[in-house]
Amino acid sequence: MDAWVRFSAQSQARERLCRAAQYACSLLGHALQKHGASPELQKQIRQLEGHLSLGRKLLRLGNSADALESAKRAVHLSDVVLRFCITVSHLNRALYFACDNVLWAGKSGLAPHVDQEKWAQRSFRYYLFSLIMNLSRDAYEIRLLMEQESSACSRRLKGSGGGVPGGIETGGSGGTGTPGGGLPQLALKLRLRVLLLARVLRGHPPLLLDVVRNACDLFIPLDKLGLWRCGPGIVGLCGLVSSILSILTLIYPWLRLKP
Repeated sequence: MDAWVRFSAQSQARERLCRAAQYACSLLGHALQKHGASPELQKQIRQLEGHLSLGRKLLRLGNSADALESAKRAVHLSDVVLRFCITVSHLNRALYFACDNVLWAGKSGLAPHVDQEKWAQRSFRYYLFSLIMNLSRDAYEIRLLMEQESSACSRRLKGSGGGVPGGIETGGSGGTGTPGGGLPQLALKLRLRVLLLARVLRGHPPLLLDVVRNACDLFIPLDKLGLWRCGPGIVGLCGLVSSILSILTLIYPWLRLKP
């Protein structure tokens, strides 16, 4: 209950709840259309989705300033790769929120002459760049953790004089002279890398959640920009999953990836 009280007190929480409801409506609308529901019901779901989208834009007013502050903090990170990825991601988020604010002004009637299609395309481009930077940061952190885990496994192997700790080892060079042994050797190395990746992600839940959330969010701008048409069903499902994961990081702050 205490965790839920803290969650509800955050201004970001209301936006995440609206986001989850919006993409749930998108998924529901797709299901209703697929199963031949009445046009009136489908229209009501689309209207509700539109109202939730407009409400989210209102709740995000001022988020550009927060993103810029986050970018200023990220500039001081010691790791150059993390500094680049996180700073560029926050700068793109700031531009995305700025475009989103213009869209809100147009849809609310404050700026009726705004070209909403043009600004929507701009906002999704910045959103896509931000997600690419987030996934690049995730890939970099996974690589560092895999190298650390591999080194630790090698040290344990040397200390124990044999055995495979947890089924992870780097793979020897035996059998290289055997005809046709290259493909099995490659398959073994690939399997060991996958096991190592699974161990790293299982041992770092915040990183796992961040990867899944960013991967799900990636389908949204790809579809909206026409780079990869996924359909409203996939977009709704991915948006709903990423929204639920975002809500979890607000309820349980230890699940949030840092820095």
